[in-house]
Amino acid sequence: MTLVFSLLTFQTLLGALDTFWNHEYVERLPARRAARQELALHSVREFIYCFLFLALAWREWHGTWALLIAGFFLLEVVITGWDFVVEDRTRRLAPFERLLHTVLTLMFGVVLMALAPILLDWYREPAAVVAANHGAFSALLSFMAVGMATWGLRDGLAALRHFRPAEWLRHPIEAAERPSGRAVLVTGATGFIGGHVVRMLRKRGDAVWVWTRDADRALARFGPHVNVVRALAEIPADTRMDAVVNLAGAPVIGPPWTKKRRQLLIDSRVKTTQQVLDWCATRAEPRSGVVAAPPRVMVTASAIGFYGPGGDEWMTESTLPQEVFQSKLCVEREAAANAAEAVGIRVVNLRIGLVLGRDGGIFPRLALPARLGMAATIGDGRQWMSWIHITDMIRIIEMTLEEARWRGAINAVAPAPERQGEFQRALARTMRRWHLLRIPGAVLNVALGEMAQLLVKGQRVAPRRLLDGGFEFRHYTLASALRDLVADPEKPAGIRGVDSNCEVWFNGECPVCSYEIGSYEKLANKRDLPLKFHDSTRVARPLAAYGLRREHMERRLYLLDEQGRMLSGFSAVLALWARMPGYRWLGRVCALPPVRALCETLYDHIVAPGLAYWARVRQEGART
Repeated sequence: MTLVFSLLTFQTLLGALDTFWNHEYVERLPARRAARQELALHSVREFIYCFLFLALAWREWHGTWALLIAGFFLLEVVITGWDFVVEDRTRRLAPFERLLHTVLTLMFGVVLMALAPILLDWYREPAAVVAANHGAFSALLSFMAVGMATWGLRDGLAALRHFRPAEWLRHPIEAAERPSGRAVLVTGATGFIGGHVVRMLRKRGDAVWVWTRDADRALARFGPHVNVVRALAEIPADTRMDAVVNLAGAPVIGPPWTKKRRQLLIDSRVKTTQQVLDWCATRAEPRSGVVAAPPRVMVTASAIGFYGPGGDEWMTESTLPQEVFQSKLCVEREAAANAAEAVGIRVVNLRIGLVLGRDGGIFPRLALPARLGMAATIGDGRQWMSWIHITDMIRIIEMTLEEARWRGAINAVAPAPERQGEFQRALARTMRRWHLLRIPGAVLNVALGEMAQLLVKGQRVAPRRLLDGGFEFRHYTLASALRDLVADPEKPAGIRGVDSNCEVWFNGECPVCSYEIGSYEKLANKRDLPLKFHDSTRVARPLAAYGLRREHMERRLYLLDEQGRMLSGFSAVLALWARMPGYRWLGRVCALPPVRALCETLYDHIVAPGLAYWARVRQEGART
């Protein structure tokens, strides 16, 4: 067995190189929806290896039990062959990955050749599973089995996440009934702010073009609501483009600011902006007799890092930058954007603070520790945090797109910044948790280097131009913002109008759905609750404003609440239970994080598709 174990160890090391370099670093498969089938196959294969490593490390499988081991190796061959087919169909493999796969295939053949005589000898023995100990190799194979199980679980969860309905189906996007006639190009649309910008633009009727490197992610997020291009040259020459919202840029908070990382941060902002400007310049050039005017305005995302670290003094749009990297990064981004003025494009540089939103940005990273009672003060906690609620952020972007009076730098922050310690204390208090922990600033300085300035040294920034221009913040104070962010979106919270109802759409051709919704409808009528129920199979073009077709409505429950928010799937179920006497306790139990995660998984992958399939089969049978 020594030869077999040595070959398996070498093959595992090559497999780890393939996984970490090709799958994780180069292709980033766990983040790609198109790779979901490949990830599922990887997960199955990794659990097969986990079993084989443990089975061979501590046992000998005699008699017919040897066929079990041979069967698992045969299954690995089938899974690997299937994986090769899927890879060739869904992505273009790099030469190094193809070479590595060839070597791995040959190595696996050598392993089978070395193991075959041993399995044959075991098969000739009386049937029994005999304990065995191969010393260091048993320990090594056990360690590798743990690694395989861990990675198999990671790949399996990633595949499960991607097999869910696309994001635009789970979180529907509302579009205006009538097109506005405007078109807007958005870069960085798949980011946190970009996603909200796309929703705002579609709600007011604009056509949206998304320029992205990851078209698969953009399509999964926005579906038919946007036009996705991988290169600006793909936009037809005669397409009118009224505005550009330029949000592209690698995350500043991340790996340490090495020389290579700093250049990546600069290039992801400056080069992208320059490419947009080059494309804008070509819009006025004749192309086969077609001349399209350049956009009239470009709104670019800069940051309050423009000013560098500060103390207690207020920073306004007239404050000068410092000789530090965060200032240089923003200065170069704004300089690249300002070049658009030369071709007649109005430029707005939004110097954005910490954007607080429930579905992305920094708030979820702060909220999770706070919910666990681990909200922490950094250093002495007296550094300023200049923040803004995502609702006000999107309103500022919309205003600067439309009103020609806005030009140049604008501080996109709320008027009431908070010290970091007070921010964490307020967050913990809103969540009814304690606030006891403290992280020494020196530790962050050592661990993060200059990047630690973003956390240890704050900036007290004032939105001087917005206030002077009459902009009214909906969330002026942190207390107002936190109340909105921590509130449960599935519970009733206000009404749209005097006769506002919560409306529910369900698949009436599903017997289970009809029975369940029917019981809710009877209870709602009995208690005179403001609820309306619609059979989506009997309503002409239900929820067409959200781009939803009948096949989408058949597979999910949709609920439009009193505030005009559209919920779907298990979130819609929880929202419905929260409004139904006798079901509220069930909603509270199922809303607990571990229970909710399990229920959402069952709903998305088993319950909803299973019931939809049953309903479709019954309908086809009835027609026959």
